[in-house]
Amino acid sequence: MGILSGNPKDEPLHYGEVFDIWSAQMVGNNMITCYQTMLNHAGDKDLKKLLTEAIELCQQQKVQVETILKENGIGLPPAQPEPPEACLEDIPVGARIPDPAIAAALSADIAAEMVLCSQVIGKSVREDVAMIFGQFHNQKAALGAKTLRLNKEKGWLIPPPLHLNKHQDC
Repeated sequence: MGILSGNPKDEPLHYGEVFDIWSAQMVGNNMITCYQTMLNHAGDKDLKKLLTEAIELCQQQKVQVETILKENGIGLPPAQPEPPEACLEDIPVGARIPDPAIAAALSADIAAEMVLCSQVIGKSVREDVAMIFGQFHNQKAALGAKTLRLNKEKGWLIPPPLHLNKHQDC
């Protein structure tokens, strides 16, 4: 039996896994704070619901990643303090983040997080790490689908130029 066989939790993390897991925790911490701030700026109730879901998902994932870091004696990255709640009407109109911009940022974040999860899976030697980030990837994909649907329903989606094949009748 080799060093990397048996219970995955007894196997050491390699440096790439340590860096990726720690980085994922730091990004997750920042996303929670950003989404909480965006929640203060959002006016659309469906967007608020989606932001709340994104915050809850990040918080759940944070607990799982924190556990891995602690079990392996790795220090935790810093987290921003929770921003205070604000009333949308108290934010000057010129200083507000518009709902379409919030939804676009959420979409971009989800896409980037899915890439991060895929990279962690691809580099992982420990099966438990790969499985956790596979789970995160699937959760982000589901949230991304909801965000895409919301962007389409609200008319916020700005698609790239559409390619129309004019020779379809041939």
